[in-house]
Amino acid sequence: MTPPRTLCAMITPFTPTGALDLPGAQRLADHLITQGCDGLVLSGTTGESPTTTDEEKAALITAVREAIGTRGRIIAGVGTPDTRHTIELARAAAKAGADGLLAVAPYYSRPPQDAIEAHFLDIADATDLPLTLYDIPARTGTRIQPDTLLRLAEHPRITSVKDCSYDFLAAQKVMARTDLAYYAGSDEHNLALYAVGATGCISTLANVIPAHVRAVLDAFDAGETAKAARLQQQVTPLIEAMMASGLPGTVTAKALLTELGLPAGPVRPPLRPAARETVTELLAAYAETTPAH
Repeated sequence: MTPPRTLCAMITPFTPTGALDLPGAQRLADHLITQGCDGLVLSGTTGESPTTTDEEKAALITAVREAIGTRGRIIAGVGTPDTRHTIELARAAAKAGADGLLAVAPYYSRPPQDAIEAHFLDIADATDLPLTLYDIPARTGTRIQPDTLLRLAEHPRITSVKDCSYDFLAAQKVMARTDLAYYAGSDEHNLALYAVGATGCISTLANVIPAHVRAVLDAFDAGETAKAARLQQQVTPLIEAMMASGLPGTVTAKALLTELGLPAGPVRPPLRPAARETVTELLAAYAETTPAH
């Protein structure tokens, strides 16, 4: 099966009182797929997985599957610092209808590489679903080292990497020596990693400009490299406003989605909503991004 190319790290919509908004999630998922996403990553960092319950995570998968059917892939975020809990979430995600799993390196405890390797192998063995490894050391405190990825790539169900390591040399080393599907996890790297062999991107930006995120990769595939570069550069102000403002992408994405009239709702504590001046800056940056056609 061809791996999806443009994936959105979807926010999790909540009601004004902070409850899970399943109808809103269905409406947003349908919108994102209609606008060009090949699939959705649910309950990732952008989906506020640290503050949603296991039951909410499963219900979200079921609801989104009902909304999008077979039009797009569903990748379920299941990563926790606890191997046993992660396996429980993986099995629940499979039962709820996910097409694949995303697991981050165990955070806070900072295990050594052999323990990280064992953690991922245990998850991969727990279900029949393909597993994407998520390398984001700035949040976890621990790298998934390239040599660890090379060994893990030998497992038949470890199929992909979401890369937020900011290490282009390591990314190219792994892509050159494995068949892993490689995904840019930082929107400023979507085109750069794609140009050296990545499969696509898992994008926070795609919550608000899904068609444009796809258009960058479409242009590159068509051999229109100058157009691809122009489209990528065009979203730089929005990437900066959403991802480099000191606020988590969840906060800024939800603020913009609300302004655009799409389901989002509040963030859950300890996150706090964006200030009005931040929303104004986000809207200005959004206005600079011409929708791609």
